[in-house]
Formats: sequence, C-alpha cells, structure tokens
Amino acid sequence: MLTRPRVPFPLLAIWLLLAFGVGTVASLAQKASNDDPIKVRTTLVSVPAVVSDRQERYIAGLKAADFKLYEDGIEQSISFFETTEEPLNVAVLLDTSLSTRPVLDDIKKSAKDFIKELRTKDRAMVLSFDYDVHPLNPLTSDHKLLEHAIKSAEIGHRAGTVLRDAVAEVVNREFKTVSGRKAIVVLTDGKDHGSRVTENDLLDAAAESGAMIYSVYYDTGLLQNGRGAGGNRRGRWGRPFPRVQGGRRRERMERRNDDAREFLGRLADVSAGRFYESEVTDLKKTFKLIAEELRHQYQLGFYPDNKKLDGQVHALRVQVLRPDVAVRARRTYTAIRAD
Repeated sequence: MLTRPRVPFPLLAIWLLLAFGVGTVASLAQKASNDDPIKVRTTLVSVPAVVSDRQERYIAGLKAADFKLYEDGIEQSISFFETTEEPLNVAVLLDTSLSTRPVLDDIKKSAKDFIKELRTKDRAMVLSFDYDVHPLNPLTSDHKLLEHAIKSAEIGHRAGTVLRDAVAEVVNREFKTVSGRKAIVVLTDGKDHGSRVTENDLLDAAAESGAMIYSVYYDTGLLQNGRGAGGNRRGRWGRPFPRVQGGRRRERMERRNDDAREFLGRLADVSAGRFYESEVTDLKKTFKLIAEELRHQYQLGFYPDNKKLDGQVHALRVQVLRPDVAVRARRTYTAIRAD
C-alpha cells in the first residue's frame, strides 16, 4: 500500500501562502482591468460668475442647468453650484499720489459712498497708496472705523504711485487666507510709478485670486480750459494749472491717460470685475449695483482632469443658456495637483 509522504508543516504553510498570494494578485489584476482607473482627487476650481441683462441688472434665479462650463474649449461637469447670499469682504484702495491732489476729495467721497452700501455682516478694509502702500485699517464691519480710515488718507509727501504693488498686497497677503466673496475697489488715476510688481505678474495674480476688481478711473490730466478733473482750477499748492494748447506735452498726457484706462480695464476684465470712469452720471448708483452683484454672484466649480495638472494656465469660459444676457466669470486657472 502506497502512502503519501508527509509534508512538514512549515513547508505546507509556505505553499498555502504562495497559492493565496498568487490568487489574490490575479484577482486584483482582474478587478483593476474591469474597473475605471483610480483618480486622485484634485482641488476644486472655483469659478465665480455674475449674470446681467442689457441694462446691467443682476439676473437672479438661475439653476446649474442654465450654465455650461468649459476648460480649454472642452465642456466640464459642474461639480459645485451655489447661489446663497454671503457677506462681502472688500478692500478699498485710495490713490493718494501727488497727481491725485485735485481729485482726492472726490476719491474720498466715492469711497464713503461705497462703504454705505455695505451691510451689517459685510467687512471692509481701507488702504492708500502713493510712493508706498499704507494699510489704514484691518477688515472690519465698523462703518465709523472705515469712514475714519478714509478721512485719514493724505497725499504722499514724495513722488510715486505704487498702484500695482497695492493691488498685489491685497491679493497676495491681505486676502490670501480670507474665504467667501472678495472684491477690490480701486479709486485711482491709474498712472503707476515705482511699483516692483510687473503689469503681467499682477494680471496673472488677479486672474487667480478669486477677488473681483472694480476700478474707477479719475482723470488728473490738464484739460484745454485749464481745469483739472472735477472742475478744479488749481493744482498742487494752490497754483493755477497751466493752460495746455497742444503739442507734444498734450500728446504725452493723453497717451498716459489712455494707457491708464487700458490697464485698469484689463485688471477689471481678468478678475471678472468692471471698469468705470468717475464721470459716469451717477457713481453712487454704480456702487449700489456693484455691492448687489457681488452679494448675489453665482459660484460654480469643477474638478479638472488629473492629466492636466501640469502647472500651466488653462482657459475657462462660462456660458449661460438664456437669451440677451451677459456673463462675467473667471477666465483662467493654473492646474496644480492637490497635496
């Protein structure tokens, strides 16, 4: 009678482990081939959007189905959609450079008018800029403190207009850890002089910041009749403005004004904000519209494909499936893998 040789227990245990391991690996391999590839969760890309009609009035009541969101021309699934009203966080930037002396009172009045549109839970901070950036108060909902900060702003005692540095200060530092709805209101003649931050770097930072920038331009050039902006006839230290009859000086002035308007317009555009000139019929009404649309903006979001987490800038486009409407929304984002 033949008997099977007895297998020592340690060797038997090794055989069983090998058999189980091979089977498990094969099973996992089969499962991986059948299932969708595992995706690493990425950071949600937030896309704030404001929808208005032809009269620039905010349109409420839209649903997620009314929107389409595109990345580099390819439609994306909207993973996040919110319309709830939230408190605002606003930075008000006052240009106090030497060139704005004739219009500083107008700038301060406009700033106070905007503060009056803020509600109890809204917060704001005030900064002035000339040759340097001067934070005048932290974020607060105290209107008296805000009005005092605006009143305290004074013309700088030496030349310089670090406009770009001031906006970058808010975007990269003051608002860096602030969540919720953010906006920057810049009251300026737009003529930068002395900023360390370049124009392109600021535009890139503004596009990524999630803060809508509203720029209000004040003309501080010399006009044909010798008046400054706001009808002021006198310049620095009370001396009359010289009359400008034409020639190269006038051309340079007009070119600088045009360049200032163009830059402020681009800054507003890349951040989905708006550009205004101080000569608009009713600037106070304009500030009311700004506060209203900031408070009711739509918040869209999507998770980008992991293959596109390449550190490059990608184009965004928001479409609203309604006739006769205009939409302003974030236009780019930098694709970076979440930690």
